[in-house]
Amino acid sequence: MDDVMNRIALSYISEWKDRATRKPLVIRGARQVGKSFLVRMAAKELFSNLLEINFERMPDAASLFASKSPKTILPLLEACFNSPVEPGKTLLFLDEIQAAPEVFASLRYFLEELPGLHIIAAGSLLEFMLEEHTFSMPVGRIEYMHLGPMTFEEFLLALGQEKLQQWLSTFTLGEDVPEAIHRELLGFMRQYCVVGGMPEAVAAFARTGSYQECEHVQQVILSTYRDDFSKYSTKAEHRRIEKIFSAVPRLVGRKFMYSHVDREARSRELGGALHLLCLARVTHQIKHSHGNGVPLGAEADDRTFKMLFLDVGLLCRSCGLRVLDIQNAADLILVNNGAVCEQLVGQQLLQSGAFYEEPSLHCWMRDKPSANAEVDYLMACGPTVIPVEVKAGATGRLKSLHLFLAEKHFGFGLRFNSDIPSLLDSQTPHVNSNTKSFRLLSLPLYMLGQTRRLCSEVVDRTTSNHPLR
Repeated sequence: MDDVMNRIALSYISEWKDRATRKPLVIRGARQVGKSFLVRMAAKELFSNLLEINFERMPDAASLFASKSPKTILPLLEACFNSPVEPGKTLLFLDEIQAAPEVFASLRYFLEELPGLHIIAAGSLLEFMLEEHTFSMPVGRIEYMHLGPMTFEEFLLALGQEKLQQWLSTFTLGEDVPEAIHRELLGFMRQYCVVGGMPEAVAAFARTGSYQECEHVQQVILSTYRDDFSKYSTKAEHRRIEKIFSAVPRLVGRKFMYSHVDREARSRELGGALHLLCLARVTHQIKHSHGNGVPLGAEADDRTFKMLFLDVGLLCRSCGLRVLDIQNAADLILVNNGAVCEQLVGQQLLQSGAFYEEPSLHCWMRDKPSANAEVDYLMACGPTVIPVEVKAGATGRLKSLHLFLAEKHFGFGLRFNSDIPSLLDSQTPHVNSNTKSFRLLSLPLYMLGQTRRLCSEVVDRTTSNHPLR
């Protein structure tokens, strides 16, 4: 798999390695998003040697850290694993560290007594330990990195399309997009919707070009997640988790209601099961925010939310969508009533922040008699709140986006569609006798990875002339 694991996160680890204020790095992310492969790749390219300890496979290894003194621990590690541990040259990788909470707690001593040693920790069910810990957390002594599935641009690199990826990364608004390039990238985006971003599925597709092989890998991954349910739940809760897990892929893009999962079950019980799936990062809550300013989470409503699945390819597999359903669709945005593209956009935006930031995304829902409205996503670009809509074709209706901009007196909206990029000066229709001038940036789905950069470009251009509010 190493030949397709060209992860952008590797550059972040490289920067971390050379930073004077570096702390032990803890990588957080769902099972099978490539945490261990990323660390091994970093060790191969950035360090002289790697000492990897998997505490699920070697539970006795935790006893080597009993003294909590790094200067005592290092000789024990060298003797046990017959490998040198040299600060500045060795990468110490503590994998599945949730199986050894006492080792996680001891990371603070490495920073205090041996700051020159590079340490990375990871774990597939790490989030459960972090929430339910009974030990003294190494607060201020560690730093986090958040990793998700491979992005569309990493998918392009895996398929050997470096030039297309480079073209995307250097595109600026106002440039012409040749029709051949546009069609080529839309074609790869359709492939990405089926394959998704789970590294093993991407590797299978890159190696064989077979969607059937990819589907087999995806089914194994889904089964692995189901096998995990017993590790963090009682038997009764296990059944509720299974119901939520099976329901979320078909409920993406809609206001989530527990009655859509099980009419007989109580919301509190299903809510607990949903929380566990979110802890495992297999699902993500997209909470409603009033969207009056940043941070968007300050006005989030825990009771009103939509759901995202971990990965668009896994969603398609869960819903029984096949490659022909995607390839033959007149517009990708219309597939499965828009759920596939809403997952695609949400998944990419959720991962578009800095690696050290907790992934977060919001939506806007207004529930009033005869005046319902919903903006697919809200994102922040510096101090600017940007409403995001996913609409089919070049002229999809934007009623909810217009309403949001008029009510909030904002001046910038973002739309994803299947057309070439455009930036238009426009006005909202009359809303409560008011109109609002705004700029509408339309981007094709294949530019999802460039969203924040291009939005910053628009904000910078606009604020140099007049404010967005």
